[in-house]
Amino acid sequence: MVNKKKHTKLKSLSQGRPPTVKPARSISSKATRNVIRTYHTLDKERAKALAAGDDAKAVALAKQMELQGGIESYQRASLIGQTNERGGDSSKVLMEWLEPIVPALKQLSTEGKSLRMLEVGALSVANACSKSRLFDMARIDLNSQAEGITQQDFMERPLPHDEREKFDIISLSLVLNYVPDPAGRGQMLLRTLEFLTARQYPGQLGDLLPSLFLVLPAPCVTNSRYLDEDRLEAILKGLGFVNSRKKLSNKLVYYMWQLQRPTAKRTLAFKKEEIRSGKSRNNFAIVLR
Repeated sequence: MVNKKKHTKLKSLSQGRPPTVKPARSISSKATRNVIRTYHTLDKERAKALAAGDDAKAVALAKQMELQGGIESYQRASLIGQTNERGGDSSKVLMEWLEPIVPALKQLSTEGKSLRMLEVGALSVANACSKSRLFDMARIDLNSQAEGITQQDFMERPLPHDEREKFDIISLSLVLNYVPDPAGRGQMLLRTLEFLTARQYPGQLGDLLPSLFLVLPAPCVTNSRYLDEDRLEAILKGLGFVNSRKKLSNKLVYYMWQLQRPTAKRTLAFKKEEIRSGKSRNNFAIVLR
C-alpha cells in the first residue's frame, strides 16, 4: 500500500521495497548485472517518488519492478553474481582479517561460548563465516531465500534486552547502499550501536572486537559527489568507531570498524554536502542528523 501523505519518511528498509512476484526458474550469469543494475535504479526512483508524495509514479515504478521479477529476481541475480558483480563471498575477507584471533575463537567455541554475529541482508547459510563454525550466527533478510535466514527488516528488529542478546560482529555487506535515501543510511549505521555489545574482551580479541563489517560498491566511496574515505571515516568516528582493517578492489570496498566508545549522545551532524564535483560522479551519500 502506498502512503498518500506527502514527504513520506522511509522508516524501514521494507518501505523502500516493492511487492514481490515469483521469478523465472533460472537466470543466466550473463543477465545478472543488468537485473541488479535495473532493480537498484528503479528502486531508488521509487523511493524518490514516495518522498516527494508522487504516488502515481511510485505505483508505476513498483509495477515495473514486479514485471521484472521483483526482489526475488534481484536476489537470485545477486546469488549468481557473487562470483562477479558482488565480488564473491565477502565474508572470506572478514575471515582473513579475523585470522589472528581464530585460535581464541576456536577455544570459545569448544567451551560452548561462541561469539555472536548478525549478518544483515544474508543470502546464503554457506558463506565463509558460517562454514567456520566459530560463531553463533543470526542471519536476516527482507525476503529470506533459504532456511536458516530469518525474514526480517533490520530497522524493525526488536532491540536487545540485555548484553546476552547483543552481537560481537555485525555484517552489513552490500546492504547500506541498498537503503534508498541518505538519511536512512545514517539511521542504519546509528542503529548498529544498539546491537553491538559493550563487553570487554581478553587478549587479542580486544584488538578487533566488537566490530562492524561494512562492504560497499567501490564507486560509493571513490566516485561520489558527497562521500569519500575521509567523510566516511568522520561519520563512523562520530558514532564511536575506529577503522581497524580496509581493502579496496576494483568493484568493492571492505572495512572493519571497531566500536571503541558507544556514543549514546551524539553532537556531530553530517549533511549532504558536495565534496567532489564532476558530471561523472554518483550521488551516494550518508546523512546523520
